[in-house]
Amino acid sequence: MTDPLAGVSPAPKATKSRDGKHLKKPLIIVESPTKARTIKKFLPPRFAVKASVGHVRDLPKSTLGVDVEHGFTPRYLTIKGKGDVIKELKAAVKAATDVYLATDPDREGEAIAWHLAELLKLEQPKRIELHEITKAAALNAIAHPHEIDMDRVNAQQARRILDRLVGYKISPLLWAKVRGGLSAGRVQSVAVKLIVDREREIDAFVAREYWTIVAQFTQSGEAAPLFPAELSEIDGEKAEIDNGGRADQVVADLQAARFRVASVKQRETRRNPAAPFTTSTLQQEASRKLRLRVRRTMQLAQALYEGVDLGAEGTQGLITYMRTDSTRIADSARDAAKAYVETAFGPEFYGGGRAHKMREGAQDAHEAIRPTSVDRTPASLSGFLKRDELRVYQLIWERFVASQMAPALYDQTTVDIEATPARGETRYMLRTTGSVMKFAGYTAVYEEGRDDDADKTGKNGRPARQLLPALAEGDALDKQSLEAKQHFTEPPPRYTEATLVKALEENGIGRPSTYSSIVETIQARQYVTQSERRFYPTDIGIAVNDLLAEHFKEIMNLQYTAKMEAELDQVEEHQADWVQVLERFYTPFKRDLEEAEKKLPKLEIRDEPTDEICEKCGRPMVIKTGRFGRFISCTGYPECKTTKPILKDTGAICPKDGGKIVERRSRRGRTFYGCANYPACDFVSWDRVVPEPCPICGAYVTAKSRRGAVTFECSADKTHDTSAIGAVAEREAETAGT
Repeated sequence: MTDPLAGVSPAPKATKSRDGKHLKKPLIIVESPTKARTIKKFLPPRFAVKASVGHVRDLPKSTLGVDVEHGFTPRYLTIKGKGDVIKELKAAVKAATDVYLATDPDREGEAIAWHLAELLKLEQPKRIELHEITKAAALNAIAHPHEIDMDRVNAQQARRILDRLVGYKISPLLWAKVRGGLSAGRVQSVAVKLIVDREREIDAFVAREYWTIVAQFTQSGEAAPLFPAELSEIDGEKAEIDNGGRADQVVADLQAARFRVASVKQRETRRNPAAPFTTSTLQQEASRKLRLRVRRTMQLAQALYEGVDLGAEGTQGLITYMRTDSTRIADSARDAAKAYVETAFGPEFYGGGRAHKMREGAQDAHEAIRPTSVDRTPASLSGFLKRDELRVYQLIWERFVASQMAPALYDQTTVDIEATPARGETRYMLRTTGSVMKFAGYTAVYEEGRDDDADKTGKNGRPARQLLPALAEGDALDKQSLEAKQHFTEPPPRYTEATLVKALEENGIGRPSTYSSIVETIQARQYVTQSERRFYPTDIGIAVNDLLAEHFKEIMNLQYTAKMEAELDQVEEHQADWVQVLERFYTPFKRDLEEAEKKLPKLEIRDEPTDEICEKCGRPMVIKTGRFGRFISCTGYPECKTTKPILKDTGAICPKDGGKIVERRSRRGRTFYGCANYPACDFVSWDRVVPEPCPICGAYVTAKSRRGAVTFECSADKTHDTSAIGAVAEREAETAGT
């Protein structure tokens, strides 16, 4: 059998040890045991593969671990619990001919490779990068090793030290001035500021009334279908109606008006496909389309990257590296996509290999996220992947294929309709638009999702694309109906995980490897909470944000945080010295810290009173905020340690014992609904139980939220018509929530 590495120089070889008994093998060290198993299955047997199981060294937990007086020298310690792993790695190194460090191909992975080299005392470690976990990629990487990139390592060291300085210097201040157990983070605090600022925008928002007037028309004298048109101009100016009296006046004019087509404009429009996924866009789209949290998306993507057992095909990595800000793809992947599209859809569906514009400031260190083989369709993997793995893979596969396809083409028609009132000289103009798809292009495979707050149906609830009859200038039209609708402007929407990640990226805060941890950390610290997938700041989050914003203006400044990220990029690109970057940060930071310690008064965050009395000691109970969220506690603490969870009443009655149905949280943070008398009553439902029973059989009804739409379903018989109780149920839910 031909050696797949034949001809490679220097070729790693397995050799006998001095005693002639033990075979020494080339050793590859990766981070993940899953990745190690995948690589071991497709590499020649003369390779040994071991996993470091993540980081092996870090700064100490109990102390700062950074000598700020001597060049910010970090003091690294072996991570507790890693003794057995390190012992195994040292033994493997002794039995190795060559050592290849194949940790993840990013700054953090580079730093782990350096820590391994230091800890294992490797004199000439060979660094290799696996952008996809496939046999061809692994063999190619082994054939082209390089030295550890110390610029990358130093960029990661600088980030770690910056975060340590902020966290370990400001947190004690928060303990002394606010409450014990709090902590601050350089990037996470800015993310909380975004959420707090948005909440204040919403609180300060004043709704403005406006009216729209929509008419339904048919062509005069013909049994043609109805089509709508909206009032667009009054006497040549944009129609702006801000009160009901003015709306009534306009409706009165239009009721007796004559209508004719003033102009018909037709043009071809095109919609280009979105670029292949970056980390940020994958997280956003998985949140929109699959309702997956950012952390879950990255866990699933990691599993797809590290490898899945495909039976006869063996274990294969299914996607390229999932932490990237680039939309670039390899020529080989582009060629494979071209062949697939032309075979599956036809040559006219191929988009010509157009390059997609990358975000300004993108590092472009890795390819976009794409399937390692476009021929592995989602359908072909349905028997090998778990449900959520398959959904994420399908999203990545469809987005990549669509990105290489031709634009979708539409014929768009804009019709202006002139209204001539029976009396008066006011001139009104109405407008309607319609479009017809000429060529599906990339939409044959995929269309990009939209945020929850985006209007899914077009302005004022009408379909965004509608089919218009054949109209010509001068055609008379018959008005069939006329309706004035009152509206109010709405405040900016609260952030979801998807829109928060988008805001972080747009403001240059964090990098692909940090988005998930930022979103998780601000929730774990109870600075923000989620309700209906929207972020709300907590009282403690607002208090900490305001304190930091007042006394650490630079740290809380979005532009300054983005500037720090850019400086870390410069360190990686050998354009800045990491110690000097830290010095420029620390000098003003130390000054601000000293001023805050002198001037900051102790903040009084009062516990929220309740009507409840402690069952054990008779004292009043209050609502407190702890590391795991809000809870009810006895005011007699620490003598009395009675606590209770806060349960949100839904207004519904338990079908088992007649108790209250309350909202609860699972250990993984998922919302569910159960009886308040648990554990005596074990009734639970993943869907919200509404107060009104089924009007047909009396069974309980659940409200199911799917892709932004709420439907009501009888628990005994799904065919029962429960739509009549929808409005009542929603009002009850709002009242219970208040």
